Amino acid sequence: MFFERPESGERAILVHIDFYSESEPESPRELEELALSAGADPVAFLTGSRSDPSPKFFLGKGKVAELAEMVRLYEAELVIFNHSLSPAQERNLEREIQCRVLDRTGLILDIFAQRARTHEGKLQVELAQLEHMSTRLVRGWTHLERQKGGIGLRGPGETQLETDRRLLRVRLKSILKRLDKVRKQRDQGRRARVRASVPTVSLVGYTNAGKSTLFNSLTASDVYAADQLFATLDPTLRKIQLDDAGAAILADTVGFIRHLPHKLVEAFRATLQETCEATLLLHVIDSYDEERQLHIEQVNDVLTEIGADDVPTLLVYNKVDLLEQVEPRIDRDDEGVPIRVWLSAQTGAGTDLLLQAINERLSDDVFESELKLTPSEGQFRAQLYAANAILSESVDDEGQMHLKVRIQRKDFRQLLSRLQIPFERYLSETVDYV
Repeated sequence: MFFERPESGERAILVHIDFYSESEPESPRELEELALSAGADPVAFLTGSRSDPSPKFFLGKGKVAELAEMVRLYEAELVIFNHSLSPAQERNLEREIQCRVLDRTGLILDIFAQRARTHEGKLQVELAQLEHMSTRLVRGWTHLERQKGGIGLRGPGETQLETDRRLLRVRLKSILKRLDKVRKQRDQGRRARVRASVPTVSLVGYTNAGKSTLFNSLTASDVYAADQLFATLDPTLRKIQLDDAGAAILADTVGFIRHLPHKLVEAFRATLQETCEATLLLHVIDSYDEERQLHIEQVNDVLTEIGADDVPTLLVYNKVDLLEQVEPRIDRDDEGVPIRVWLSAQTGAGTDLLLQAINERLSDDVFESELKLTPSEGQFRAQLYAANAILSESVDDEGQMHLKVRIQRKDFRQLLSRLQIPFERYLSETVDYV
């Protein structure tokens, strides 16, 4: 049950009001980008300021009259508010200005409906849309009353509105059941990766920060990437190979935005679970954006809301090719641990540094040593080769093999356990590290 959209862009008037009581006002520029991403054709911008929203129209009477005049002047088909409106405010405004009204939440939902490609993504968007629409059904059915008196005119005893609400509840129940199945399938995939000790690296960040472009650069994939808000909606997973940490899963996820509608956060809980259970988060930041610090805070707020604020994070400052006198580099803390990487996903400059930083963050517990094996321990040697853990090998006059080994400590412990070799033989404090 997606919104119907015309083939060409709708002529839209954008409305942004500053409220004195707002601590984090919305961005007018971001509203325009959202409207363009949805396929609208903004023809005018109405701005103003108030102490508080009007309960009836959200705007004052003077602004409502001004908006109605703009609708007639520009022959607008749609009015988009950069705020959340109540169903009553939407209905009152539409009746007053004789034009369709859409609030910020409805606009984001429409963009998501256009971007959804997978079955799961479409279900999640539809769930959020139906929950948003459930309180707005009344305006479409006020003329269809099915309760009538008289012989032969008695209907089923419910209005068309009540019928629609009942059907909507049935559909919501069906979607929730199917999404629950999707969640279980995702959980099984995550458990399998945990059993195989494969770390997951999840890309997060403000929408249009360049996550998908970076994802394509790191994995040689062709995920859809565009200079528009919410170009990526469906999560994509790809395997990457790191020097020391071995194989890892890189996940590209939906971008965040300030005041992301709670309905969307709930609907995309299954998708965002990949972020919550990741081994490492790559917080991609548009370094060229003037509001980058505000966007960082907004992303951190969403991470807190979904319970991912305690996952280790590496900051990735993207688009350095647009900055003057800034070269790709790795910033480290006092202990030498990578905390920030500066790069350009578009040109590829610095992506090798990012892989190096990811490798360091994931391989902070590496077993590196020289092992001496007898000819009878050939199976152990073969397993080390299979794990790609042997750096070099030599044989002495007595036929003993000297192996220089580098492997993740947890993988080495699993290997020893499989072969029933006591841990103390190699993982004691007396081992000489190279």
